[in-house]
Amino acid sequence: MALRINDPIPNLTVETDQGSFDLHDWIGDSWAILFSHPKDFTPVCTTEFGAVAQLADEWAMRGTKVIGVSVDGVAEHVNWKKDIEAVGGAPASFPIIADKGLEVSKAFDMLQADYYLSENPTPADSQTVRTVFIIGPDKQLKLSMTYPMNVGRNFAEVLRALDGLQTAAREGVATPANWVPGEDVVIPVAVSDEAAKAKFGNFDAKLPYLRMTKLPG
Repeated sequence: MALRINDPIPNLTVETDQGSFDLHDWIGDSWAILFSHPKDFTPVCTTEFGAVAQLADEWAMRGTKVIGVSVDGVAEHVNWKKDIEAVGGAPASFPIIADKGLEVSKAFDMLQADYYLSENPTPADSQTVRTVFIIGPDKQLKLSMTYPMNVGRNFAEVLRALDGLQTAAREGVATPANWVPGEDVVIPVAVSDEAAKAKFGNFDAKLPYLRMTKLPG
């Protein structure tokens, strides 16, 4: 069965270039982003890992840990990080899971359950392993995105989505299309006008069911 929004993520013991640990223990009380790749030393993936490395301060500001997944082993990950850091111009300080046996890929439903990789797989063999998962401190899946091999991920959008998730969870609101921090938010339909006014003060009722407001403070 596919991993769905608000499902708890599997608590797997994973091997990474920074040692072995249980995913739930590693997440702890933080938010987490798990992003997967079909193989080390591939061009688009190298640029993506570099982009994640460049955002290290942004992840830290949001109390969020990041972890990569690739179907190669630890030794390959260690060597690949040299290329990642050269391209990204920043230390790749996050761990990368060595998923040679596809345990993580299958548990997160990135591959068919009976999928098999040859001894020396090509990126095409594992191309469906190209997903982003945002996970809450409750260890539940909050958002997922899947990309084809020929389109690089926009990690500014991943960061924006993370901001939206954290704001919604913290403030009890929703965020409109193209929202970025500092802009007005949506008051949920379940909140009455009276309760909305008590919590937010004045709001802009664009439609009976679409009420926009600024966050307090």
